[in-house]
Amino acid sequence: MSSKSTVEFLSLITDDFGFQRGHALPFGATIERGGVNFSIYARHATGVVLVFFLPDEDQEIAAFPLDNKVNRTGDVWHVFIAGLNPGIEYAYKIDGPKTLPHRYNASLLLADPYAIALDGRATWADQERPGTPFRRAILVDKAYDWEFDQPINRPLADSIIYELHVRSFTQDHSSNVNNPGSFRGLIEKIPYLVELGITAVELLPITEFDELDNERTNPDTGSALRNLWGYHPLSFFAIKSGYAAGKVLGSEINEFKDMVKAFHAAGIEVILDVVYNHSGEGDHRGPSYSLKGIDNSAYYMLSEDGSYMNFSGCGNTINCNHPYVRHFIMDSLRYWVTEMHVDGFRFDLASILGRDQQGKVLDSPPLLEQIAGDPVLASTKLIAEAWDAAGLYQVGSFPNWGRWAEWNGHFRDDVRRFVRGDPGMAGKLANRLAGSADLYQFGRDPGHSINFVTSHDGFTLHDLVSYNEKLNWANGEGNCDGDNNNLSWNCGAEGELDDPYINNLRERQVRNLATLLLISRGVPMILAGDEMGRTQQGNNNSYCQDNIISWLNWQGLEENKGLYRFFRLLIAFRKSHALLRHNSFTIKDGLGLQINWHGHQLGEPDWSFESRSIAAHMFGSNANGVFPDIYLIANLYWEAGTFQLPNLNNQKWYRFIDTSLSEELAILDDNNLEILTVQQHYAVNARTVIVLTSR
Repeated sequence: MSSKSTVEFLSLITDDFGFQRGHALPFGATIERGGVNFSIYARHATGVVLVFFLPDEDQEIAAFPLDNKVNRTGDVWHVFIAGLNPGIEYAYKIDGPKTLPHRYNASLLLADPYAIALDGRATWADQERPGTPFRRAILVDKAYDWEFDQPINRPLADSIIYELHVRSFTQDHSSNVNNPGSFRGLIEKIPYLVELGITAVELLPITEFDELDNERTNPDTGSALRNLWGYHPLSFFAIKSGYAAGKVLGSEINEFKDMVKAFHAAGIEVILDVVYNHSGEGDHRGPSYSLKGIDNSAYYMLSEDGSYMNFSGCGNTINCNHPYVRHFIMDSLRYWVTEMHVDGFRFDLASILGRDQQGKVLDSPPLLEQIAGDPVLASTKLIAEAWDAAGLYQVGSFPNWGRWAEWNGHFRDDVRRFVRGDPGMAGKLANRLAGSADLYQFGRDPGHSINFVTSHDGFTLHDLVSYNEKLNWANGEGNCDGDNNNLSWNCGAEGELDDPYINNLRERQVRNLATLLLISRGVPMILAGDEMGRTQQGNNNSYCQDNIISWLNWQGLEENKGLYRFFRLLIAFRKSHALLRHNSFTIKDGLGLQINWHGHQLGEPDWSFESRSIAAHMFGSNANGVFPDIYLIANLYWEAGTFQLPNLNNQKWYRFIDTSLSEELAILDDNNLEILTVQQHYAVNARTVIVLTSR
């Protein structure tokens, strides 16, 4: 050790520095009075060494071999280091059997799975960073003044969810923020989200991952591709250091807390997209950062020959229903709720969490039941992506226990098909408008359906009406990646063009899709940038595009100000009309929401295969009084038609939306609606959605 290193090391210890037995729980590194307790699960290990480093130095400054008898309780290795202060970095070296299913290598540095900060890249994609990142943990003091921050606990049914990527949201220079691509950058955009009417942000993965693990290049430009989205986690606890503006490892923790506190102060909840189904260590060809080298057979689903089962499509699958791994995941979820104050989780490929250790689908998965019934998570929003990459699709049948909501893939597909004019969709659209009663009516509520038309995975709303075919050549995979079944329609010509007729039709189709999303029962989710016409140039799998393909171009707010206004007023309408948020399928004692279905004539809905139109009269009351009626007409036929309107008692119909009109008139402020001069019928143009309300 150099003299400089010796001085720095001595600054991180006290005169009481020493090595004691320690205790098995809690897992991870726990700062206690007089020192730090270290604890790690490693059932099959034969030797564990705790190694210390100074920040930004690769040389070990101290190593403590743990005694198999003194420093071990059951399958847990532990030690207490007295006199140790925060600021030091540590890792493990673990030895064990050398044959499959084990992958022990005593020379490798391995990160503590419970570490809340890793020595990642303080600067995004920093290729000059010395050493090997992500294998050392940083000992951080968790003290933070949350002031009066409390969970918002807004009912899920009252939510407007906005899915965004931390970096892409503000990285483009057009965002005009002081801290682009960071948690602080999001704070700067809170006034925008409040004005839009968002109640919750759903953040793509924010735990540590290697943004440089994509070895491909753009075949057209030769530029390096990145792992932008972060769906290859290297930790279930540590935050992505590259999302901090401070550029000091460890600062990401408090910057994330600052962001959560600022969102809460603005009335916006924070939902994390969490990836517990696989890790960034890949298959047998991938690196060992942590789990592989600690206990490969516990953390991963393995075949009899020791190979990795791959229900995630990403090389490995976390062994979610192993007794210890369940504990590990539960500790992670509790950490995000108790220490980081997040309000909910969207579980990526959540169906994997319902498979047993051999990959079989369980009728009553213990992990999902434990999450649903955990007292710490009792008020936390739980949203499942109810499918996996191996073909298991559980939308409408995901194990529930009264808690789990689902990304409703049926809503996305049926609305897309209806709006592009497919036959046989009228009845299916009715189900989606009614809160997907066919999926959730028995034992669940409309709020269990997370409705969306677009998400990070697929076309943006603009591209959905502009491209019939994906254009993923820039991803370097020969255009073979991404979904081929996008259910999109380009309105007559492919891609960007200067044709007023087609562009006007596309704008109308976007308004049609947005209206059906926000007027339907259930919980709407909007993809960031859809409200300003964001395009990915036909790329429907932009996971590796850390550039203008993925970044929001904030000039779109000015270029598409009519679209932004449409979204803002539509969201405000939904928030002001409790009828749309009534969260029960039950009608009792005359209270509840009722929907009567009509067609061109009252009481004559057309459910035939060739039908492209539907009309819905929504009305009802709750304990606070009678809801204003809402009448929705969706005519996605390529010809206009006249629709009869229901009679109102002592009230009149007012127009809120007519998507066929100019952008100034397509939607009206709820306080300045237009009374219909003719109350008996409404002439609806081709490919148009109408929304009326009573007053």
